Order: sequence, then structure tokens, then C-alpha cells
Amino acid sequence: MKKIFCLLLAALLLLSSSACSSVPAPPPESTAAAPETTPPAPESTAPESSSEAPEPVPFEDGRARPSNSGRLQVKNGKLCSQDGDPVMLRGVSTNGLITAESFLNEPLFEELAQKDGVNLIRLAMYTYGVGIVGYCTKGDKERHKADIAAGVKYAKNQNMYVIIDWHILSDGDPNTYLDEAKRFFAEMAGTYASCDHVLYEICNEPNKVDWPAVKRYAEEVIPVIREKDPDSVIIVGNPDWSKDLYSVAADPLPFDNILYTLHFYAASHGQEFRDMTETVSQSGLPVFVTEYGITAASGGQPRDIESADKWIELLEKENISHCMWAFSNINEACSAIRFSVLKYSGYTEEDYSPTGLWLLEMLKKYNTK
Repeated sequence: MKKIFCLLLAALLLLSSSACSSVPAPPPESTAAAPETTPPAPESTAPESSSEAPEPVPFEDGRARPSNSGRLQVKNGKLCSQDGDPVMLRGVSTNGLITAESFLNEPLFEELAQKDGVNLIRLAMYTYGVGIVGYCTKGDKERHKADIAAGVKYAKNQNMYVIIDWHILSDGDPNTYLDEAKRFFAEMAGTYASCDHVLYEICNEPNKVDWPAVKRYAEEVIPVIREKDPDSVIIVGNPDWSKDLYSVAADPLPFDNILYTLHFYAASHGQEFRDMTETVSQSGLPVFVTEYGITAASGGQPRDIESADKWIELLEKENISHCMWAFSNINEACSAIRFSVLKYSGYTEEDYSPTGLWLLEMLKKYNTK
């Protein structure tokens, strides 16, 4: 009996590890460029146990990181540390989770954090798309959630914050999949409530809808998250592909710890949009640029470095955190890695596109907490 009891106790201990410290095995590295079509699903393996893998020693470089800034909050219109001091997150977004699975690997996350100075990773999970790619359009939900678990785990290991992004785009109106969104965020908040480094983005780029429609959606989804994770930071998109901050400022949501999304592409969105951003920020609206590019809004040419530099200068002045689209090798000008590069970590300067080289220089220039 004693031997049986010990075996049962050991099994229970192995099952008790938290979501922040367990993750399915990462997808196998591909030897080809990241495909735009659906890649094969990774092999399913049992999650690691925290009893088998000790907590990593936090990497520190003077930037805002979970080990020195803790669970973030929104205070006086700014993203702040748990102690109430303004912080800056400067990061990169994945392309779609399924098409970017090869980039979900520990060596790359380590490289981004410790070599490049990234302190934020955004996990862009498309809600609408062909087959497995769209979470809400008969996609493989468990595979999407396994990819999120991998990203959350690797970000924690490398002392970075992470955004779980409900990436609506072609679906336009976030209310289209409202019930799916509520189920998804109830599960995410329940799973990651104890993870101080996790933020939630509940609607990437609403389009062809007005702010009242988006606000109704947010008023349904936010309480679902708050029930499980009452103190988390939640980021809310807005009409016109998240460029209508004036409408938001006129009728903000009645919740704490909320940030409002701004998206821009430097070659398409210039001084008019910078003026809007500065105006609403200085009026007290909490803003977070969860996606931007130095290219045209299509993701293609031209690159407008002058406009991009002006944008970053404004965001740094206003303490508005930012995340570049995209850390990818897809054949687009907005991708940080050259299309011809057939690896997913261990990058040298020659592997980066002009967009990626601009990113590295920007991260060197702006390196404060």
C-alpha cells in the first residue's frame, strides 16, 4: 500500500505544474522558408513539468522586464510597472501563429531578449482564414492554444512580456465571433491568471464597423477576462483598422487597466495620424501601438524610414509602447528576416532585411526601462 501511495503522490505532483511553467514541445524546425500555406501540425507530446525544469535565472539589461516591473497596470494614462512607474515595451509581433510556428523556439526568444533588447512578443492568432489558419473558421483550436502556450513559456523564460492577440482582420466586426471570443478568453485568463507577464489584446483591427459596435463587444469580453484575471492589462482595438482614437477618446470604456490600440504603417500614415496620437495621449487616453510597420499599409514597398523615425520619436516621448510587424521571413518588405534565410534562430546581420536592420538600430537607440 505504501508503495502504491507513493506512486500516486508522485503522479499528482507531476500534474500540478502551472501553465506558466509548462508547454507542449515546440514544433520541429523547418528547413524551408516560412510558408504562406498551412504547414503540417507538430507532433503531440506531453507537457514539461516544472519539477523537471528549474526556473531560469532572469536576464536583466535595464529594460522593463517582468522580473523588475512585475504585473503591469495602467495609471494616469500610461502603462506602468506594479509600483506605478511608467515603462516602455519595445517588441515584435509574430506573423500568423500557424504560419509562423517555426519562429516559436527557445533559442530565438533568447536571442531577441538577450542580444537584440526585445522585451515584448506578440502572438498574433488569426480568427478568420482558410482551414486550420482561422481559429474560428474550423481551425485546429488545440494547435493554436499549444502555440500560445509555447510563446508564453518562452517569453517567461527570457524575461519578456507577451501579448495574446485575438487577431481579427478579414472578419472586420469583432461581434461576428463574440461567443468564440468569450470562450477563448475565459480559457486564456483561467490558464494564465498567475502569469504576470501576459497581456490580452481582444480585437486586433476592427474595420467597417463603428466604435459603439466595438465598445459593445469589449463590454462583453472584458468581464469574462476580469472574472478569471481581475488585474490584467487588456488592449482594445478600434475602427478603421485601429486608427480611430478620436472616437475612443470621446467615449472610453468604463474599466481600469485598459489600453487602446493604435496601428500605423509609416509610408501610409503620416503627420495627421501622429498629431491624433499626440493629442489623445496628452489628453490622458492610454495608447499602445501593438502593430506598426516602416512600410506601406499593405506590408509592401516603399519603406519610409524618415516617417518611421518620427513615429518612434513621438511614441518614446509619450511613453507609448510599440510592437513591430513582423518578425518573419515571408516575402514582404515589412518582414524583419530576408525571404531567402532558411533558419529560425542564430541570425547574423546579413540575415536581416532592411526592415530588420532598422529594427535592431532602433532597439539599440531606445534602451531605457
